[in-house]
Amino acid sequence: MPATSHHKCPGISRRSFLQVGGLALGGLALPQLLRAEEQAGLRSGHKSIIMIFLSGGPPHQDMVDLKPDAPDGIRGEFNPIKTNVSGLDICEHLPRLSKMMDRFAVIRSLVGSEGHHSAFQCVTGRTQQNQPGGGWPSFGSIVAKLQGPVDESVPPFVGLSPKMKTSTWANPGQPGFLGRAYAPLTPNADGMANMALHGITIDQFSERKALMQRFDTLRRDLDATGALEGAEESTRRALNILTSTKIADALDLTQEDPRLRDRYGRGSPEPAGYGDAGPLLNDYFLAARRLVEAGARVVTLAYGRWDWHGKPHGTTFENARHHMPMLDRGLSTLVEDLHQRGLDQDVSVVVWGEFGRTPKINKEAGRDHWPQVACALLAGGGMKTGQVIGTTNRLAEHAKDRPVHFQEVFATLYHNLGIDLPTATVKDLTGRPHYLVDAEMKPMRELV
Repeated sequence: MPATSHHKCPGISRRSFLQVGGLALGGLALPQLLRAEEQAGLRSGHKSIIMIFLSGGPPHQDMVDLKPDAPDGIRGEFNPIKTNVSGLDICEHLPRLSKMMDRFAVIRSLVGSEGHHSAFQCVTGRTQQNQPGGGWPSFGSIVAKLQGPVDESVPPFVGLSPKMKTSTWANPGQPGFLGRAYAPLTPNADGMANMALHGITIDQFSERKALMQRFDTLRRDLDATGALEGAEESTRRALNILTSTKIADALDLTQEDPRLRDRYGRGSPEPAGYGDAGPLLNDYFLAARRLVEAGARVVTLAYGRWDWHGKPHGTTFENARHHMPMLDRGLSTLVEDLHQRGLDQDVSVVVWGEFGRTPKINKEAGRDHWPQVACALLAGGGMKTGQVIGTTNRLAEHAKDRPVHFQEVFATLYHNLGIDLPTATVKDLTGRPHYLVDAEMKPMRELV
């Protein structure tokens, strides 16, 4: 890396120093960020959440709630196939998942969507109406606040969402009133391009690791001279993050067996659809698994664009024939990989979007927005899987039995992390404490 006249230590330029500093938490000042986290106590154990956000609204009745007996114009073009769970059928374009549905719980009656094209509800559990000052924090930020890092060199919250023009669609999560100290690490954000998952080269990772090795020398020199004596703990933690290679190693997928990467299906960094759509990058699934192994508590990722209104951007069914097999491959391999590594009890996986799609197929052979009911898939976390929760009516218009609210899913995820919902609170900018979910929302009895 080229040197300048401003050196922090031999061979490290001021620019390089600042670049590495920007890798830690989106380019923010680490000592200030970490100082704010010191109120959060470290807990033993390591439970994690991987959230897969299907931005744009996946079609529930074409994926996991098919209605083959519905009239033309409603039932769609796909056929249901049997799974390894008796009585549970899913779409023919999800054949890998069909062979392992005993490891999933399917929610067919997700309700409470406010109908916005936004990840907000899927990362907070809240609506955007009547927010406290600063806004509601995402669940990843809440977990970072309450549980802190597992490893001081690994931020507890990582967002793998792609950079998009319509950024709120795939926003990995905002810290809200908790402040920027609890924002996610976003490897694909501006200023962090050298940690991006796509377009990265082995040489770039090698260059960064060489820089990190020089920082290790700096840290040893500082320790030897006692220069860090009396420094704030937050500054020590900042240096731990900056001089660690754990995040870079977790994102360096070249360290994995190429055969495993092929099993995940590497996908494409190109937009998966039209306009500013996000990619179908299956490497995200593998990166998420590596990140939770490294110590991340919450990893969010956005996958594709599922907003299929029809021509001229392709019918719902044309797009689904491309999207669903890719999701089928990546998701099935992720859950299988977690099981094979003994992580299935510790890592919870949730897959969902902001709303469902209209039962009636429009004149352009697409389905429009439908906030009345949607679907979700859950796996791992010690949950009771191999079941369907809730039903819709014969046209998939609304929840018929056991409506499930977004906040019930969040209550379950917090429970899986070991957070005590009756007592856990976070304070807003005025010092007012807020419970993590509304009082009537409990962990789902079917799952825990």
